[in-house]
Formats: sequence, structure tokens, C-alpha cells
Amino acid sequence: MLKHIRPWLWILAAILLGRLISMALYPLVDTTEPRYADIARLMAETGDWITPWFEPGVPFWGKPPLSFWTEAASIRLFGLSELAVRLPSWFATIIMVILTWRYTRELEGIRPARLSALVFSTMALTYMSSGAVMTDPFLALGTTLSLVSFGMVIAGRHRYWRWLFFGGLVIGLLAKGPLALVLIGIPVTLWLIPKGRWKTQLSPFPWLWGSVATVLLSVPWYIAAELKTPGFIDYFIVGEHFRRFLDPGWAGDLYGNAHLEPRGTIWIYWLWASFPWGVLAAGLLIMGLLQRTRRGLMASAIAEPSLQFVLLCALAPMLFFSLAGNVLWTYILPSLPFSALLTARGIQALEGSRALRRAVMPLALIVPVAILAYAVYTRFDSSRLKTEQAMVQRYDALSQPGDSALLYLESVPFSARYYSQEQARDISLQQLQTMRQKHQYTRYFIAVPHKEAQPLLAELPPGASIVFRNARYSLIMLKGETAPGEADARP
Repeated sequence: MLKHIRPWLWILAAILLGRLISMALYPLVDTTEPRYADIARLMAETGDWITPWFEPGVPFWGKPPLSFWTEAASIRLFGLSELAVRLPSWFATIIMVILTWRYTRELEGIRPARLSALVFSTMALTYMSSGAVMTDPFLALGTTLSLVSFGMVIAGRHRYWRWLFFGGLVIGLLAKGPLALVLIGIPVTLWLIPKGRWKTQLSPFPWLWGSVATVLLSVPWYIAAELKTPGFIDYFIVGEHFRRFLDPGWAGDLYGNAHLEPRGTIWIYWLWASFPWGVLAAGLLIMGLLQRTRRGLMASAIAEPSLQFVLLCALAPMLFFSLAGNVLWTYILPSLPFSALLTARGIQALEGSRALRRAVMPLALIVPVAILAYAVYTRFDSSRLKTEQAMVQRYDALSQPGDSALLYLESVPFSARYYSQEQARDISLQQLQTMRQKHQYTRYFIAVPHKEAQPLLAELPPGASIVFRNARYSLIMLKGETAPGEADARP
């Protein structure tokens, strides 16, 4: 049976398996991954499947729960580990690869379909997010499922695709909220406008029952979340979807900082996210525009309704976020399945180019090999990573009954919260002094930013010393003060 599997499928499987291996090798690095991983850990620990908790007692209103549901379920099944919390993103990406392959096969044929799956799976953002604790793969899964389903229906494939369109809406709404409706609605609406396509192309969809199913599967969680923690709707719908978009420096973010960038930066992000294929696609586009024969072929291709829809799907995230200054490069992910389809078509159009054919496999291996090499390297030396995994492990090895928790001066990094399972605490110098005066602990372990370590040591009693260092912090061990009369009682 294995003899009948095509070589390209072996290559694709090896690339995806390589990501599965690499994501198990390196720790969660601040800030995004351990923040979301800790939310999933709390969900798995508490069994609260309605409200994601930013920390005990503080609800997380920034995102709907779909990614946390899958990660918490994975923790319940496989235990708490980097692999367990990253695994759902990997499966979401595999589904997107299959959807990209299936849609390209419908429009372009078998060979471009294989190439599009290879291109999409090895784009920088696709490959990185496939092994990361993020919400974006689930948003992209929802938008890809809906848009591919719409494309399949207008190509004449009605059957289950007309229902899967609504399934994608549900996934998007539970992964990232109304933004999914916008990213799906932009290409669909723009494609339907010319020549009154909406009069003929919308009829195959079960709009009434599909809409009812979408509401019944997604809206109840929103209601339950608002009832359980009032204020969620105002923060998430109004704040995250309007204030954040309209105000690049929005100061209302409860869980992070606004990412202020010049408007239009999202187009540069597309080149990063689609690397190395986006650079190749841009080169092919420029070559086509400069050659009269190829300009004619490009014009003919764009005149195809199906290709117009794919192009709109690829451009939708950039068109929408061009108006926003508060952007991240991960916002590009919903574009990449369709960018891969267009890139595969462009490569296929130049099939006679021997140099281009030879370049495909080296290009496909750039990102996977680089990430796997990086993961192996950090497995043996994680000292330069912004993670507190080693700090927590060192504290666990040194601490004894009667010692303090792992104390971070002023604030606890997300990775320390995750790896200590919320046992690490933040502390001020005043609180440390009060603890010592009350003789609360036998020894104190204080993680201090490197630049503050020596000044703090100068203020502490003799005997305080640095017992560990990582990329950001020095771990100071300090013996507690002897209680009054205790020294006299000793023989």
C-alpha cells in the first residue's frame, strides 16, 4: 500500500512531521505562547470551559475560547507539555493544507494542487504558527474553510461544501470573533458585485438553516460569557473590534500593548509571512508585467471569475488591515492558502523553466530546515531564549521546605507563570523587607533583572548570592533573618 503513495506526499509528510518534532524540542518563549498556554492550563485544571482565565480571578476577554478549548483538551489527553499545547495548531494547519490542495485541484489540476500544498505548508508564518500556541491558526482555519467552500460551490461543487461554508463561520466566530465575518465577507462581497453575480451564485447555499445553525453554535457562548463575567461584550466587541482598529495607540488593552505601526505595514508583513515564496511570487509578477506576452496571459487569467475570487481572498487581510496601524504579522495567515494557490499557478505557468523547477525543492526546505536546526540548537542551549523554563527548574532543584516561592521583582513573566503553574509570585522590595522582618521563610529566592542584581546585592545582608542566570534574570538566594531570641536558644 505504501508503494502507491506519491513522492510529493512523502516530502510533504516529512516537512510536517519535522514541525511536529521541532515543536516538542524548545520551550515556550515569552510573551504570546506561554500567556495562551497558561490560559489553556487553567482551563484544563479548573474545568471552566466558559471563561478563559488570564490568571486566577482575572477573566481573559481578549479572545473567544476555541483555541483554548482544543489546547485544554490536549492537556487533559496528553498531560502538560510543550507538545500538548502546540499540537492543536498543528492539526489546524494540516486541515488547511488539505483544503488548499483540494481547492487548487478543482481549479488548476493535480500538479498545481500538489505544489500549492507544498508552498503553503512551507511559508514562514504557516510553518511557524503550525507549531505555536496561537489563536491565529484557528481563525485562518475558519476563514479558509468558508472561502474554499464558497469557491467550490461557485465552481459547481454544491453537496457538503454549501454547508461547510457555515461551519467555517462558526469556527471563525469562536476562534477570533466578528473579524472572521469581515475577512470572509470582503472577498465574497467584492466578487459578487460585478455583473449581478449575487442573483445566480448565492442560490445553492442554505442561507436560512445555515444561518440558524451558525447562530445556535456560536452565539450561546457569547451570552454565557457575558452572564458569567459582565463587561465581556463591551470589551471584546467594542474595544477589540472598533477601538483597537480605529485607534493605533489604543490604551484600553487589558492584556498587552498596542502594536503601533505605519499604515500599510501589513503589505510588508505579507512578504515576511509568505517567505520565501512571496518573494518568488513578487518576482514572477514583475517579470510578467515587463513582458508583453506574459502581460496578455496575466490579463486573460485575471478575467477568469474563479481566479478573481482567489485573488480577492489572498488580498482581503491586507485590504482590511491597510487602514489599521495596530497590526501584527500574524494577521496575514488567512491570506496564505490563497497566496499559495496563486504562487503555484505562477510557477506552473513557467513549467518550461528548468532553473525554476530546480529551485522549488530548495525553496521548500529553507524554513523547515532552519526551524528544525534552531529547535535542536535551543534544546542544548536555551540560555539566550526569553523563557523562564530553566529558572523554574533551577528553583525547583534548590528549594526546600520552608523556602519562599520563586519571587520575581515587580512582575512575573508569562513563561514563569506557566512553568511554575502559577506558583511564582511578583514582589516589591518593600514586601520582601516585610517578609524578612516577619521571618516568613528560611530562604528567599528572588529573580531580578540583570541590571538590578548587583545594586540589590549591595543592599542585602552578607551571604546573599546569585545562584543562577538566564537571558534576562539573575536568581538571588537570601537566607532569612534569625528571629529574636532564636539565636540565644541555640546550644
